[in-house]
Amino acid sequence: MAAAALQRGLCFRSDPGMAGGMETRSRKRQVVSFFLCLCVSLVACETIHYSVREEKKSGSLVANIAKDLKLDVGELSGRSARLVSKSTKQYFELNTRSGDVIIKEKIDREDLCGQRDPCLLQFEIVLENPLQLYRMEVQIDDVNDNNPKFSKNEFVLKMPELIPINTRFPLERAQDSDIGTNNIQSYAISANEHFSLDVHSRGDGSKYAELVLEKQLDREEQAQLMLILTAADGGLPQRTGTAQIRVNVLDTNDNFPQFSQSVYNVQLMENSHQDTLVTKVEASDLDQGPNAEITYSFGQVPERVLKLFQLNQFTGEITVLGIIDFEDAEMYEVEVQATDGGGFSSRCKVLVEIEDMNDNAPEVTLTSLSGTIPEDSSPETVVALFSVRDRDSGDNGRTVCSIQDNVPFALKSTLKNYYELVTQKPLDREKVPEYNISIIATDRGTPRLTSVRIIRVQLSDINDNPPVFNESSYVMYLKENNHPGLLIGTVHAADLDTEQNAKVTYSALPGNIGDLPFSSSISINSENGNVYALQSLDYEQTRDFQVTVRAADGGSPPLSSEVIVRVVIIDENDNAPFILYPLQNSSSPANDLVPRSAEAGYLVTKVVAVDGDSGQNSWLSYQLLKATDPGLFAVGLQTGEVKTSRPITSPDSVKQKLIVLVRDNGEPPRSTTSTLNVLLVDGFSDAYMQLLDVPQEEEQQDTLTLYLVISLSFVSFLFLVCVVTIIAIRLYKTRQCRERYVPSSRNFYFEPNFPTNPADPRSTGTLPQSYCYEVSLTTGSGTSEFKFLRPLVPSLTADPSAAGRSVLDSQINSQFKEEKESLRETL
Repeated sequence: MAAAALQRGLCFRSDPGMAGGMETRSRKRQVVSFFLCLCVSLVACETIHYSVREEKKSGSLVANIAKDLKLDVGELSGRSARLVSKSTKQYFELNTRSGDVIIKEKIDREDLCGQRDPCLLQFEIVLENPLQLYRMEVQIDDVNDNNPKFSKNEFVLKMPELIPINTRFPLERAQDSDIGTNNIQSYAISANEHFSLDVHSRGDGSKYAELVLEKQLDREEQAQLMLILTAADGGLPQRTGTAQIRVNVLDTNDNFPQFSQSVYNVQLMENSHQDTLVTKVEASDLDQGPNAEITYSFGQVPERVLKLFQLNQFTGEITVLGIIDFEDAEMYEVEVQATDGGGFSSRCKVLVEIEDMNDNAPEVTLTSLSGTIPEDSSPETVVALFSVRDRDSGDNGRTVCSIQDNVPFALKSTLKNYYELVTQKPLDREKVPEYNISIIATDRGTPRLTSVRIIRVQLSDINDNPPVFNESSYVMYLKENNHPGLLIGTVHAADLDTEQNAKVTYSALPGNIGDLPFSSSISINSENGNVYALQSLDYEQTRDFQVTVRAADGGSPPLSSEVIVRVVIIDENDNAPFILYPLQNSSSPANDLVPRSAEAGYLVTKVVAVDGDSGQNSWLSYQLLKATDPGLFAVGLQTGEVKTSRPITSPDSVKQKLIVLVRDNGEPPRSTTSTLNVLLVDGFSDAYMQLLDVPQEEEQQDTLTLYLVISLSFVSFLFLVCVVTIIAIRLYKTRQCRERYVPSSRNFYFEPNFPTNPADPRSTGTLPQSYCYEVSLTTGSGTSEFKFLRPLVPSLTADPSAAGRSVLDSQINSQFKEEKESLRETL
């Protein structure tokens, strides 16, 4: 199948313009804009290239232009798409229902292009309403379908016996109609002791061989040698051709034939009659007798030259054999070999230049045609685009185009050999509904040749067709957790009207997806109908929803149609299995008890899990990942039931730890684990008693040790806090007492605000004196001592003298100092 490469843009894109005030003036602006855009885009148009191999069967696919040009398949037939070939023979045809360009007739590259490379076939795709032109070029690729061939099955070489070693004898080149690597790439000769083969390349890449003498010939020992020459191409599979070389050893011939010219330049008019003399080559030989008898033959020339020219082997006259066409080739290079009777040969070149004659009439190729145009079209409106081609050269290939005088149209030259048929005067449909315009193309050769092409142009226009969707409803699929801005699908509506009336815009009608409006989740491109997801969607929240899309044309008033678009969310495996039982968030997992008398198949427990996904993404399987004794328990693959796989024996550990893996069936699969603790007991009544005597596992011992360290640290911390608190309280109380009382003895404090006269009648209570008590506890002796202190002032008068106050003050200061020193020693 051909590989298509779309190089740049599209050609002849048209836009009618904007709608204005009055209807008539709006149409005029649209038409003017349309054809102005056409003229501008014509300059930027480039060719779209394809390639296809030769010898493909009729009906083989070349390319799908609807896909390459990004056009809807229905648009091709709706816009009257057609294929216009540039060659005289129609090799391709367009299927407007599918958009495929297929081979109409089997193509032989050798018959079509010979040795020319690349071999190209050109055609154009024309679309109407609006007018568009696409240039296409198909390269015909060569396949290795031809064997190398020699002109004769046997070549006779006559060689004198005394020729020196390393003498070279040019051999005739084999012909292969294929090109490139499929052409001849190598030569080989059968094994012998006298000759070797030396292969050379020409400037055009072709190969030729020379026979090299490696060992002296001796006619008396061997008068004749038989060699096999093999030519092989480079194709796959490789093809070969053979010829036999017969070497006749002769007596000595010491002179080679000599041509009068090494190169003959000849001019020949094309279409020359058969047997017309082209030129005559002459060679002479200084030898005498048979060694001086010269015969002429073609050297290494292409097969097509042998079909066009013939050579008289005795006279050296070259005459016309086939049809000479300048358009096929402008020059031929012919190699002529002269061989004397002794086997010596020499060569010369004959360059035949073909002179063109005016034998081809101009060809008018219609590229685009607006078969119907508005009757109010303004002057310079483009109606048709066509090209004129003359295969001749020089003045014979120069052309002049014209039309009749009685029509309101004119010809306007654009690109080389391209013309536009444009309006020149106002049109009136009521007077003349259609025109038949004759395009007359004439070359400047002698005699002049002329060709005529008739174009039919009709007039009209309105907006009476709403856009029509190509499907009655759309179903689009979207994987959940999609990236925002992802393209979901495309809706397309076609309008049978033209220009602005056929320009379709798309929009979504208001609606909600759950509690959110469509606009927050879905967006539709108003120009091409592409539907995008604006945010990531979750299958578990929304499984599908519907959007109503409206397509409206650009007419006045606009016409519209609606279609339902259903978006189905496809589930992805984005949820891992969740363990319902046993609970995995408990700080102390529950223990399952199993009696030691349990037999194989005893149901221990069941792991229950769910998956938030659906379909096969929610299919769960269970597997025993790790166990204290892997052979003691088994887990049901589909049920999650944990059962004993054999009877319990006495060596089995009392405590069994199982890790069960739960995996879903998604891609990639997701999984989670559940940890089970199983106790093997003799009876359920003493299960917890048994648990106390169970030896701790290594990891439980580590956990208990950690708990003990933490507890001891916490107790030590509390003890230190208590000690510090007690000392602080003791210091605080001591300071308070020191501030409130004045000491009279070691353990007494005096209140500075205490009244000077203890027998003050304002004081109340049963004790007229102030006392301070202290209980001192010594930790060393284990005994306690209680001290009762006497009153600070045993007897004071109600009105003490100044001298008494001085004595009292001195005693108080002395006792305060003693008490302070005592407190320092105690602390």
